[in-house]
Amino acid sequence: MRDDPLLPEPVARALAGYRSLRDEHGLTWGEPPLSYVVQARATVFLGPRHDYWGPALRQLAARHPRLPLAELVDRLGEVDVDRLVRDALAGEVPDNLPALRLTPSGAVVEAAGRVVLGDAPFRTALLLDSRRPDPAEVVVDGVRHEVPPGGAVIVEVAGSAEVTVAGRPVDLSPLARRAAPAALRLRAGFPCRWSVTGANGQGWYPEGAPPKMDAHGRPYFHGDDLVMAVPAEPLTVTVTRGMEYASAEAALTPEAGRETLVELTPERLYDAAGRGWYGGDLHVHLNWMGEEPAAPELAAAAQHGEDLHVLNLVAGNVAGARVYDDEALAHWAGRDLPWSDGRHLATIGVEYRNDLVGHATAFGLRAAPERRHSGFLGTADWPPNAVALERLRALGGVTGYGHPFHTAFAADAPPGAALGLGRDCSAREIVADAALGLVDTLDVLNHTSVTATAAVYRRLVGAGNRLAVSAGTDVVLSFCRRGTASAPPGWGRVYAHVGGPLTAAAYAEALLLGRTFATSGPWLELTVDGHGPGDTLELPAGRRVEIAVGSVGPEVERLEIRTADGVLAEGPPGQLVASMTVDRPTYVVAVATGGPHPRAMHPSGAYAHTSPVYLDVAGEHVAREADVRWCLTWLDRLEEILRESGTFESKEQLADHLELYGRARAVYRARLRT
Repeated sequence: MRDDPLLPEPVARALAGYRSLRDEHGLTWGEPPLSYVVQARATVFLGPRHDYWGPALRQLAARHPRLPLAELVDRLGEVDVDRLVRDALAGEVPDNLPALRLTPSGAVVEAAGRVVLGDAPFRTALLLDSRRPDPAEVVVDGVRHEVPPGGAVIVEVAGSAEVTVAGRPVDLSPLARRAAPAALRLRAGFPCRWSVTGANGQGWYPEGAPPKMDAHGRPYFHGDDLVMAVPAEPLTVTVTRGMEYASAEAALTPEAGRETLVELTPERLYDAAGRGWYGGDLHVHLNWMGEEPAAPELAAAAQHGEDLHVLNLVAGNVAGARVYDDEALAHWAGRDLPWSDGRHLATIGVEYRNDLVGHATAFGLRAAPERRHSGFLGTADWPPNAVALERLRALGGVTGYGHPFHTAFAADAPPGAALGLGRDCSAREIVADAALGLVDTLDVLNHTSVTATAAVYRRLVGAGNRLAVSAGTDVVLSFCRRGTASAPPGWGRVYAHVGGPLTAAAYAEALLLGRTFATSGPWLELTVDGHGPGDTLELPAGRRVEIAVGSVGPEVERLEIRTADGVLAEGPPGQLVASMTVDRPTYVVAVATGGPHPRAMHPSGAYAHTSPVYLDVAGEHVAREADVRWCLTWLDRLEEILRESGTFESKEQLADHLELYGRARAVYRARLRT
């Protein structure tokens, strides 16, 4: 029997292994408890409005009252996750976590109340929340769970479970109610993203579809002409197809025992490919912990359902040596994935991960690299990322840094504001790698702070580095409920102007040339004397140029034109024009922003940012002194961080990092003399 082209035998074996890990260890798949592993387990139950960091750090500070904040951050893997979830919820009962409240006077279940079709079985997590001064014993189907005084424990229970507290049975009827089944057939005429919700907000899914929720907590799945079981109760059906489309909605009450046809088609807002622009998400994981290990078929459905032109899946480790989707990388590296067509290109690359100096991604690899990570499980933070970037480049990869910087800071803040605390995955080495020409892009649109990343990006460009704007969401298809990580791939995209047919080589070339803009949804265009992002204008001093910016999208509230000196012009959405006299080398970028919006999955709202149009004067490229000195200060602080927090097996390993920074300093200092 021949392999399924979407599930070749090595990939199928790996997927079965991931399912075994999930079944044995739960959502974390047995990964060592680094901070983000613990956070992943907690945030399955916490929405975007819940504070994870406050309860986590307070819990650790109570346990280690003398430790500074940076060391507490490095100990986030030690938190009591179940108690943290209870504290962060502050009495709220989410739909996927009913609570059994244990008080000195008794025990009672609080639940949002799930709807279950007919006599279908169901399971749910249950929070055992104790307010008792002594340990409490809860027995679930014969299994004893001890809840410490004032503590919390999360367990799994079936709807038919027998639960007792101190020998007394607990009434579990609030967990669910039964409803008569009906059926829906959903049809748009092409693959789309669908959402079907009941009056209580509960999502409904076709058989076999993972119960995924986006960053707004909306249920969704992909496909067309789908039949699914639903309750014979009022429902809302919504359909869309990624950021180039609006949404359409219908309210209905299906008849019990019958199939109801729902035909909806979302309206297109703009057609980027019709203008030669193709949008890609360069950082998506198929598997990386999670509730439901993901097969390639799920990625294919999501890409077509989102009309995502370019999908770059990346293999990567979590907290140990195992590299998830390594078998898929070995099988497909250098080839388009099987569901690619003339309008949709899917590839597989890698995320090279070091939590101290940053995570780098590669698009367009011809083969799998030998080394995939460093610095995990006490191993050395060596070699520098620069070595990995050189190897990825040699294998044909376009390199970039993902989820670079986490906390917004003032534009005039010193570099320490962006460098972060502890081993927090910040892209610390990029200032050196950019100076040495080892990195091609920076994910200005990402799931962390887009404003912080954009501020660092503009510093790097202002200091003389040629670096394209890119986008990588870090979506994990094996997650079902985890904010932006469980949102659809392509909620953030880098549009690259290809012009001709869409191929991996053509898209890579457009990225390298900087013909790009990154966006959470809005269309954004920039011209300077008719030239677009990535172009360089050779100008004499005193030349005047005309700048035009245009946007499409209901979420845009403000447009900006920026140069190396800051904001040149700003105005409302739609169209913004300005002119300037160019006396010294600079660059021009456009930025679009807006507040929270249903189309914007990023927590901060709508955002788009172009790569620069470079304005060279008398043969000189931009190298703004303030930005160059900012980068030099960055390298000084980075050296201190490596000495303070790096793990090395020899002085020579540290020396390799310091030598890299020394070469980068020489480049920046030479720019001060020009």
